[in-house]
Amino acid sequence: MPVHQLHPENWVDLYADYLFNYAIARVSDSELAKDLVQDTFIAGLKSAKNYKGDAAERTWLIAILKRKVIDHYRKINSKKGKAEVRINYSSDEGEGDWLEERVADPFSKGGDDSIENEELGMAIQDCLSKLPKKQATVFSMKTIQGMSTEDICNELGINPSNLWVMIHRARTALMGCMNENWF
Repeated sequence: MPVHQLHPENWVDLYADYLFNYAIARVSDSELAKDLVQDTFIAGLKSAKNYKGDAAERTWLIAILKRKVIDHYRKINSKKGKAEVRINYSSDEGEGDWLEERVADPFSKGGDDSIENEELGMAIQDCLSKLPKKQATVFSMKTIQGMSTEDICNELGINPSNLWVMIHRARTALMGCMNENWF
């Protein structure tokens, strides 16, 4: 059985720009985006022992960053002005698996059943359904399914430039929709 190892010594060089671009597109504040990326690296280091290798390092770090962004918006939108930070452990999985780093699927019976995660999942699905079909497809294939750029381009008959334009437009539209309907 192969050993799945992280290489945190390479994270800044390999992923900092990508993570920063992801964060800045969602929070529109350069300093906050830098803080979120730094928090992501710290959380990754703290939970590195739980990395199973089911996803690439970058994908795993993006999952952590997504939770950091959600936590940021929860904090600024909570009535008390305080973040609700919950770290849940599941006894039916390996000790220390972070449920907070999972994206809720509102149609899944095995996921976290909290009302808030279900509402978030439904809000995301609703916003995705409002996108033009090709944008929604490209976004889902790249961001949700984690397919490679090359595979998506081959499957849909588009070039990488078109793919990234569609992803950018989809993210912009989703951010606007989520700001209206969720945050």
